[in-house]
Amino acid sequence: MITNPTRQRSLRGHKASRPSPRVANTAEHQAMLAWRLTPRDKWIIRMLWEHRVLTSHQVTALAFPSFRSGRMRLRELWTWGVVDRFQPFVTVGTAPMHYVLAPAGATVLAAEDDRDVKEMGYRHDRAFAVAHSLRLAHTVGVNEWFTALVERARYREPGEDVALTAWWSETRCARHFGDLVRPDGYGRWQHGDRQIEWFLEYDFGTEALAKLAGKLSGYAALAQATGITTPLLVWLPTSKREAAARRVLARAWRELDEPYRVPVATAAAELLNPETPHPSPADEVWLPLDHAADHARRRKLSTLLDTWPHIAPPSDNGGTSNGPTSPVSMPPPYPMPPGTSKPSRR
Repeated sequence: MITNPTRQRSLRGHKASRPSPRVANTAEHQAMLAWRLTPRDKWIIRMLWEHRVLTSHQVTALAFPSFRSGRMRLRELWTWGVVDRFQPFVTVGTAPMHYVLAPAGATVLAAEDDRDVKEMGYRHDRAFAVAHSLRLAHTVGVNEWFTALVERARYREPGEDVALTAWWSETRCARHFGDLVRPDGYGRWQHGDRQIEWFLEYDFGTEALAKLAGKLSGYAALAQATGITTPLLVWLPTSKREAAARRVLARAWRELDEPYRVPVATAAAELLNPETPHPSPADEVWLPLDHAADHARRRKLSTLLDTWPHIAPPSDNGGTSNGPTSPVSMPPPYPMPPGTSKPSRR
């Protein structure tokens, strides 16, 4: 849950599961998948390839009407070898199943894009390696952050015109901007005729704040190199951590040659109300760094640009305006599931 993410130190290996029969990935099986997989199944495959790992709760929030229907379909996809799964052992409670892309799913994805599995860079051992990664909790936390935005858009109020229109993974961001910055994600939110894009720094409370502040120079260099000003959103676990981070970030921000090129806003997970139907980063939790915390009100994600009038609106190219999609990599999937109407243009 976005308001109470699982910390890495709470994970203790992985629970063994009982062996169950699965279908072999043969040519006949691939032919069967051609008529059994739905557009939603294929979209889930692409999301797993882009974001490495999604929990059962996240997949349900992204694409299914209920947890039961999502669990049943994920079990079928696992039986067909389209997805793989593991369940981390946690010190308190029970962790949800975590899903990654399996060989049959990679074959379907490569065939749809007229590629070879090796050409797309898939290897089963690498896909499953996230189960043993010391950054597993961080990766799941970042994906939960974006999933909350998708869920918020899926269950929008009548007449509301909102959607998450772009969501790039840390891997894709590193491929495009890694020589200067390595954000935890890139996103774009549309609310009616308003659009905002951003880079995300997701703080779990374990990184030294000085290291976090040191990243601002990289974002300044990126803005100078591209001529594009993209806001940086810093998400922290608690208000106390946010207050400390704002002090350190403000010092580093003021030392930049052109601070206005790096607009920064912060928010804390504990500011979200877990009692509301779909708490998300779209809520009124953001505080621009150049505003004093004692005198400024928190803003919704969609209204943050009101505080930065010098920022040009994002270009309407379906992705970040900071750079083209690499011809070698697959394009990022549209974050909203199939069947979701896109926001109207006004």
